[in-house]
Amino acid sequence: MALGKGSRADARRTSSSFRSTTTIVVFVALCLVGIWMMTSSTVTPLGMSPPSSKSNAKGQVSETDSKDNSDNIAEDLEKSVQKTREENPVKGNEDTKDESEDTTKSVTYRDGNGKADKEKVREGGDANLEADTGSLADGEGKNMEQKSDEQDNNSEPNSKEAENNEQQGINSEKKSEEEEKSDGDKTQDEKDKGQIEQKVEQNEGKETGQKSGDNNAGNQDQGSNEVFPSGAQSELLNETNTQNGAWSTQAAESKNEKEVQASASSRGQTVGYNWRLCNVTAGADYIPCLDNVEAIRKLRSTKHYEHRERHCPEEAPTCLVLLPNGYRRPVDWPKSREKIWYSNAPHTKLAVFKGHQNWVKVSGEYLTFPGGGTQFKHGALHYIDVIQQSMPDIAWGKRSRVVLDVGCGVASFGGYLFDRDVLTMSFAPKDEHEAQVQFALERGIPAVLAVMGTKRLPYPSRVFDVVHCARCRVPWHIEGGKLLLELNRLLRPGGYFVWSATPVYQKLPEDAEIWKAMSALTKSMCWKMVTKTKDTFNRVGLAIFRKPSDNKCYKKRMENNPPLCQESDDPDAAWNVPLQACMHKLPIDPNVRGSQWPEQWPLRLEKAPYWLNSSQVGVYGKPAPKDFEADYEHWKRVVSKSYVNGIGINWSHVRNVMDMRSVYGGFAAALRDMKVWVMNIVSIDSPDTLPIIYERGLFGMYHDWCESFSTYPRTYDLLHADHLLSKLKKRCELLPVIAEVDRILRPEGKLIVRDNAETINEIENMAKSLHWEIRMTYLKDHEGLLCVQKTIWRPKEQEARASSVS
Repeated sequence: MALGKGSRADARRTSSSFRSTTTIVVFVALCLVGIWMMTSSTVTPLGMSPPSSKSNAKGQVSETDSKDNSDNIAEDLEKSVQKTREENPVKGNEDTKDESEDTTKSVTYRDGNGKADKEKVREGGDANLEADTGSLADGEGKNMEQKSDEQDNNSEPNSKEAENNEQQGINSEKKSEEEEKSDGDKTQDEKDKGQIEQKVEQNEGKETGQKSGDNNAGNQDQGSNEVFPSGAQSELLNETNTQNGAWSTQAAESKNEKEVQASASSRGQTVGYNWRLCNVTAGADYIPCLDNVEAIRKLRSTKHYEHRERHCPEEAPTCLVLLPNGYRRPVDWPKSREKIWYSNAPHTKLAVFKGHQNWVKVSGEYLTFPGGGTQFKHGALHYIDVIQQSMPDIAWGKRSRVVLDVGCGVASFGGYLFDRDVLTMSFAPKDEHEAQVQFALERGIPAVLAVMGTKRLPYPSRVFDVVHCARCRVPWHIEGGKLLLELNRLLRPGGYFVWSATPVYQKLPEDAEIWKAMSALTKSMCWKMVTKTKDTFNRVGLAIFRKPSDNKCYKKRMENNPPLCQESDDPDAAWNVPLQACMHKLPIDPNVRGSQWPEQWPLRLEKAPYWLNSSQVGVYGKPAPKDFEADYEHWKRVVSKSYVNGIGINWSHVRNVMDMRSVYGGFAAALRDMKVWVMNIVSIDSPDTLPIIYERGLFGMYHDWCESFSTYPRTYDLLHADHLLSKLKKRCELLPVIAEVDRILRPEGKLIVRDNAETINEIENMAKSLHWEIRMTYLKDHEGLLCVQKTIWRPKEQEARASSVS
């Protein structure tokens, strides 16, 4: 028995010794493997060259090849994005707890100076990142640890050491494989929150002669090529050398440009911002330039509606407008034309006073719009058809494409003209018709706040095909017809003025007197009344007048009243220019704008206007017609291959769009097939290309972004700023501008900024301070693209004192 016990003890010792020996052998073997792997990984493949060198190499390749291959590049980018979307749908904005559910991976780049930069890309296909290998190695390390425990619990320290070495070896092996696959320019930085974010930074002056043949790396190059096309399109993106070309600026024309202000914003540094709620009586409907109570109180007269005009505060506000209680994402178009959430625009006065005219009604949690108006109680479409039946030459959606609706109410006229392929600029003042323009915009119908008072409207001359007024309550006939003469300035030669009002069809003494005065005034202006009819269904009448196409009638007038304007008077000057009771001569040169009617829609959208000629220098330095074409091709490519699919925008929720710095309207034209409309803004210090935008069947207005825009808060789904902000900060601070962007952008709305890298970083910092979601950041060759999404976040603190406005 004793011998048996000793044998069993010797067996245990032998077994333990054998296990220890095995463990040591395994450990030594793993160490040797790890050392070999680490040594082999020190051989730098192409992908491990300095990021700046690789970036420059990619830039060189794209610069030489993109001109011939831009279409293929765009298609590959689109396919890559689509594949990624299918394999890894975006999770939203919440952090995922399980790393396996993370749809994006973060990559850090470091330049030669050791500066870290990061790129976030969708995970999918062969784009395996070092982050993935880290988690994989970690998992395999745990498995090895379990196996070592099974072999010998007493060798746990050695086993862990072996595990670490093996994990390091696996990391090195995986890393080496990935570097060979994807150029080796990716390392993990942080988890993404279900967003698409790319950030690439390059250093100039570094060269490389190497080029990767890997398809995945090629896709990345294609993506950057698409966002920033090089070669033929490069001059459209780098606007540091742009010029005014053949067009003067609106500021120069109007002689009202603000003095250049020193930019107080920091450059390229992270800055903290202390946002507060606006302390104003207007609350959630605050419009700084229209709610300036202090300025309105100082007005000497309000006879000409001066109190409804713009009176901007001396210092642009930097506060944030609060949200209405219960605010919701707006109803999508086209359902929004019929109903909107009451909580988004909680006003009922119009429903009380205009409900019988089918303007608006309250229905549960909605405000509903039956499509009626004062002059078309039974629906706008019937009224629209009556107009064309009365004057077939109007030809909605063909000859007549761009319409101005004066005193629009809730803009049902413009809202239903969409069904006739007509774009309508509707405007009305902020007056006792509570929130009428706010209702229009919430419905997804274009509208702005404006009044026919003492100043010209912010539009160029001779651009509207039709001007419409249905009981717009404007006294056209008084003071020499000054207000009607402003419409004459805006109406295209040969265009129509449609007037539907009680003086047309009622015989009351006041109406008869107004009709007599209007008849005399329009005759003296050489407007010809082409028809006067009555709509028996709506029981209203309308008169249609036609503006002359030449100066023959002006010369035949017995009396020069209204007088012709001085030759020195610029009809296109429209920014803070006082109204004048005079008429401008019409152009007689066949090569001058206004001498011919534009091409029919939609041909006019794509064809350069007849009055652009090769002797004129375009904004980008090419002959004007070539400039126009290059701009259109550029934006078609960017929109179709990048904006539509590449930056995570759900276009079904986008209706109201603003191009904050439009040139030729190419961005808006590229969105033609989308169910959106675009307000094109031409800054007063930019080349005055707004007439070109109108000529192609689009619309817009002049504006100075150092001031607040004339719209209600939360009225746009998407704002687009192409090389605007870097130019703007030479005249005014960016902080109030971003506060204004926050004011007019809806929660969940997007801001797309294309600008230099310094400005992109500055705007990104501000967006983060506003708790906005950074959807995409992309930097290359000192140029950048930023896409951010506004959230419902509002600060809790309010301004210390009530503002002088509202």
